[in-house]
Amino acid sequence: MTADAAPGLGRFLTLADTADVLNISAGQAYALVRSGELPAIKLGAHGQWRIEREVLEAYIAARYEETRRAGLWHQAEFTDLPELFA
Repeated sequence: MTADAAPGLGRFLTLADTADVLNISAGQAYALVRSGELPAIKLGAHGQWRIEREVLEAYIAARYEETRRAGLWHQAEFTDLPELFA
């Protein structure tokens, strides 16, 4: 996401902004942050979560790579063989 792609957004995104980008609920974005899956920082007197745009882009890229690898695994020739050591 470049500054041109999201002109109204700064370096750090709120949970609501992050949820909008990922097309999920704010609660789901909060769960990603709380679990540590999506790195974030707490800022301000009320400790509001902020996600750096570059970190969010890296998270999205990692999910694409994870999906690509899972697809390759499912296409692999030997994925239907039973486990050798159960």
